[in-house]
Amino acid sequence: MSDAPIDRQTVFSGTKDVPEALAFDVDRLSAWLEKAVPEFKGPLAARQFKGGQSNPTYMIEAASGRYVLRRKPPGKLLPSAHAVDREFKVLSALHGAGFPVARPLILCDDDAVVGTMFYLMDFIEGRVYWVPELPGCDPQERSAIYDAMNATIAQLHTIDYEAVGLGDFGKPAGYVTRQIKRWSQQYRASETREIAEMEKLIEWLPGATPPDAGASIVHGDFRLDNMILAKDEPKVLAVLDWELATLGDPIGDFTYHLMQWHMPKSRFGSGTGSLVDVDLASLGIPSLDDYVARYCERTGRDGIANLDFYFAYNFFRLAAILQGIIGRVRDGTATNENAADMERQVLPLAQTAWGFAERAGAR
Repeated sequence: MSDAPIDRQTVFSGTKDVPEALAFDVDRLSAWLEKAVPEFKGPLAARQFKGGQSNPTYMIEAASGRYVLRRKPPGKLLPSAHAVDREFKVLSALHGAGFPVARPLILCDDDAVVGTMFYLMDFIEGRVYWVPELPGCDPQERSAIYDAMNATIAQLHTIDYEAVGLGDFGKPAGYVTRQIKRWSQQYRASETREIAEMEKLIEWLPGATPPDAGASIVHGDFRLDNMILAKDEPKVLAVLDWELATLGDPIGDFTYHLMQWHMPKSRFGSGTGSLVDVDLASLGIPSLDDYVARYCERTGRDGIANLDFYFAYNFFRLAAILQGIIGRVRDGTATNENAADMERQVLPLAQTAWGFAERAGAR
């Protein structure tokens, strides 16, 4: 780990040379794609996107254009993680429904091509912001971008998942309960030190879970840096990174998106962006209450109950996700050279989660 602070926007934007551990035979891939995708023409060159911590993602530049390839990482993996086939399925359904995602082209489950399962999708030109202050934007555009994000997650949560062919994509009931169990197990599998707050959360959360607030498609990691914005307007062109998508409680999904208003700040750029101590009004960024109200208007809700519980759950969940990244560093399967810095963020996230748990009645 480095002690030098990092600029998330600089460090995570763009592409880099593919490290040896994540390289593959580009000629073999080109030959396979030319047979499998009618529009594809090689030869091709590959570079890895700097951002992202889980499934290695590559820019593919070929004679026929630019594409994005997303694959499972090689090596030892946590159970049920890195399901690129599920990503491909939800992308296919949502693209057909007119939701903003990249057009998926093909899924390959033959490990002989690049070493692990992968899929290919369209490359979409646009802006990706890694910090929620939206550098370079004026207040009016910031306000419009936040409203576009709000409209996009509300759109996702109001799609008829049965009608778009995702009725078997997950179990609609009991989502938060299953997530608590799953991430408790994943945390245990990747644990590198004992954190008292995580122990208390693992014990308290299952018995404090409120009833489901409905069922919808949930993204699982919906945030600003997982979307591509148009270059010249405040429009969401594509939502990225569907690895954690399933069916479940939309409020669990939406309140994950709200964490940036309470996210512990990190000068090392680990975790996700934070709006803590930001002058929201001067930047044109809505307050948490206003953002929640707009979502509720769009989804026909009177409000969100049990918000403290949902924050406790989501900060716990994110801490477990980041601990999983640390586990991949330990096991040699991490895909990002900044992955080790995630260790600095697990304890602050756990402490924040337990603070909200106490507000929700935990003792």
